[in-house]
Amino acid sequence: MKTNSVVWFEIYVAEMARARKFYEAVLGVTLEPADKMAEDWPEMWMFPGEDNACGASGALVKMDGVSPGGGGTLVYFSCEDCAEQAGRVLANGGQVMREKFAIGPYGFIALATDTEGNMIGLHSMR
Repeated sequence: MKTNSVVWFEIYVAEMARARKFYEAVLGVTLEPADKMAEDWPEMWMFPGEDNACGASGALVKMDGVSPGGGGTLVYFSCEDCAEQAGRVLANGGQVMREKFAIGPYGFIALATDTEGNMIGLHSMR
């Protein structure tokens, strides 16, 4: 069976309430708390997703010993028009690193930093 390479992502945060507020406002979604699987399970709030849909889902995670911040991994969120979500970033405590720009036949992207210092990408076809 062929599948996409990415099946799940986690964005690590220092302050869950602040991070949830940022992502819910910028992306226009509601995150849901994940069930604790064990006593020492980290606090997780999951992005909406469907098991049989294209793409990967993931969660915000607050875990002891793991810090948020810039690094070598970049998660892109699907948008109708990424300029719209990029426009919400600053008003919600983040920073736009690069405004919407074309990536040829693959659409458009914008790059932002969230309230926790994580770089994220916003992608759209228009």
